[in-house]
Amino acid sequence: MNNLRLLTGLLSILLSSGGLCAYGQSVITLEEIFETAETNSRQLRPSYTAITEAEHEVSVARSGRLPDISATMSLSYIGDGFTTKRNFSDYEKAPIPHFGNALSVNITQPLYAGGAITSSIELAELKSTASRYAADFRRDNIRFQLTGFYLDIYKYDNLRRVVESNIDAAERVLQEMRARYEQGTALQNDITRYELLVSNLELQLVKINNTINILNTNLVTIAGLPEGTVIMPDTTILEKSLPRETASWWLTEAEGNSPSLSLARSGVDMSRKAESLVRSERLPKIGLQAAWSLDGPILVEVPPINRNLSYWYVGIGVNYNLSSLYKTNKSLAKSRIATQYAVEQLDAAREELALAVNADHVRYLEAYEELRTQNKSVELAERNYRTTLTRYSADMALITDMLDAANSKLEAEQQLVNARINIIYYYYKLLFTTGLI
Repeated sequence: MNNLRLLTGLLSILLSSGGLCAYGQSVITLEEIFETAETNSRQLRPSYTAITEAEHEVSVARSGRLPDISATMSLSYIGDGFTTKRNFSDYEKAPIPHFGNALSVNITQPLYAGGAITSSIELAELKSTASRYAADFRRDNIRFQLTGFYLDIYKYDNLRRVVESNIDAAERVLQEMRARYEQGTALQNDITRYELLVSNLELQLVKINNTINILNTNLVTIAGLPEGTVIMPDTTILEKSLPRETASWWLTEAEGNSPSLSLARSGVDMSRKAESLVRSERLPKIGLQAAWSLDGPILVEVPPINRNLSYWYVGIGVNYNLSSLYKTNKSLAKSRIATQYAVEQLDAAREELALAVNADHVRYLEAYEELRTQNKSVELAERNYRTTLTRYSADMALITDMLDAANSKLEAEQQLVNARINIIYYYYKLLFTTGLI
């Protein structure tokens, strides 16, 4: 059966997760799960830490505007010296005071750095903004992942009811077959084949329960809910009136809200700011300087003077790296290419977003058509099953006809459940793609 192969394939993917030890059940809406994940999800914590780190990086960059203050102090032992003529003759020992000391304080206040400090601060702020966009993107991914688990639990919970209902119906048919067998109007082979159908349905039920447990464990773990919580999906979710806006409306919302697009824009801004930072290397650096020094003994005199010499000064210092005129050309060319690359990435991201919004919108509207078709299919399958059952009871149909009718009815009911959930799924997919989830 197609649905049996579908369940088996899904289980093979999800079996890596642990089982569920349930101690409580609670009806939780998707919005409540989102709020819980916002504060408790371990998957989101690294993103929040990255935001904090980026904010500290801004503070570090701003400290570049503060003065640089350095102080040095040294104590030393100075050995005796000697003097000679220029041809190293006439050697004469020169006693020197052996205790040496030095103390100095230097202050430099940047006045102009070619825009390097301002660009560094702005670049750090852009990185901080980008880290928030990255956190939003990660949050949206987790929300959509949780939505998938939540809707799958809802889907398989409904499938479980469908299979249980079909098991009950099959058991009733089996009872009738056994009664007819006792009367000599049914074959044992017919009973065996229908018992095989019941057995397959019971196996499906086991697999459905296992799948629900796996999905529940994944959802509870990623959302940061208490271990052992059993999620009961909100049954009113299918009754919500969902908007059917045009694709252009969704695309407009995506342009203003998509974290992936915002990240790409931040990449362009950061590349341009990095380019400005490279240009600033070609400009002079000007700073206000002040210093005070205390040194002893005074060794520039012969014989040395065993006293301390103290002096101070204030002034303006200008530093210009002439080699930057020819060294920064390659760095600047690299920065320009990086900016071009970022712009091209933004264009590509905008194009990918438009394609994704269009595809999700088409699938969203298609889900409504699928639901309408599946409703009709279920109606026809149920009518066919009732007719076949009546004909079989009157010895006008074979057991194979009963099996086909039962399988068709089961398949149609399962597809109807999927169609209802697909509408919700593609709606949240649109919300995720546009950044509105």
